[in-house]
Amino acid sequence: MLQEGQPAPAFELPDEQNQTVKLKDFLGHPLVFFFFPKADTPG
Repeated sequence: MLQEGQPAPAFELPDEQNQTVKLKDFLGHPLVFFFFPKADTPG
């Protein structure tokens, strides 16, 4: 579990167009994450 203020671990995730996005692509830029449930899932 990360604690507030710790750097995020390196990761890759698909975006809404199914393109791979890597954390390192945003090095030096502010970044905000927004996670939402996939369609047809509870939550």
